[in-house]
Amino acid sequence: MKLNLEQILPDSDSSFRFLLTPKLNEVFYWHFHPEIELVYVEADKGIRHIGEHISTYEGCDLALIGSYIPHLNFDYGVKATVETVVIQFPETYFEGGLVRIPELKKVVDLMERAKTGLAFTGETKRIAGVRLKKLEHLDRFHQFMELMSIFHFLAESDEYVDLDVRPISSQTILKQQERMHRIHQFVEANFQKTIDTQQIANEVNLSLSAFCRYFKKTTKLTYTDFVNQYRVQYAKKLLIQDKNVTETCFESGFESLSYFNRIFKKWTGESPSSFRKQRLK
Repeated sequence: MKLNLEQILPDSDSSFRFLLTPKLNEVFYWHFHPEIELVYVEADKGIRHIGEHISTYEGCDLALIGSYIPHLNFDYGVKATVETVVIQFPETYFEGGLVRIPELKKVVDLMERAKTGLAFTGETKRIAGVRLKKLEHLDRFHQFMELMSIFHFLAESDEYVDLDVRPISSQTILKQQERMHRIHQFVEANFQKTIDTQQIANEVNLSLSAFCRYFKKTTKLTYTDFVNQYRVQYAKKLLIQDKNVTETCFESGFESLSYFNRIFKKWTGESPSSFRKQRLK
């Protein structure tokens, strides 16, 4: 699970880099860079893996990632075409002259908060996504002005989650992040099989007891809960695709229909049949 230091250069005649739908869904790209990154993605379902934070998103996602924070490309593993907008700009972008501009104070504060990663939710990510997708139609000057306006919009929003991840600052942190990434890859490949905590402990070269302590401290979940949460996310996708509850249960890795119903309700607040009925109206 090699971690790559990405070399980034601004676009010609621009102070930042603008990428539109880079089509990396078949590429496993675990990487980091000094540049701050704003990324918006539209997909039925995908993985958000930023530092030690691992979760799934549905429909769309918007994140602001600080300097030197390892992250996986948001379209990795998504089968359909993924619409993505990525903005990358130097870590010193809002230092020097810009930091002294009063009108940009909220934006400068936003960048300070982004040092540990931010994910935006609700209408904020939807509206910002619409605006980001329109940047390609603007000239460089108006791209810059609109980007500052989008940053200000995000700075004023209270629809966000602090991911509380750490940039790479030592080999210990790097090792922890790489270990969590290996765990996630293992779960992705094996979630439909019987949960074997000893097997994943062996995979990351820890004793069973050491792995359980490490995993609970890092994620606040047991390994079984983590796998079941992943299974439920997968089950939701199947139910939306009009799979029946029994098919969904076993395709998602559960060995008992009653256990599936109980775990699904634990993580979603409703039964699989109710969830399916509501989404297929």
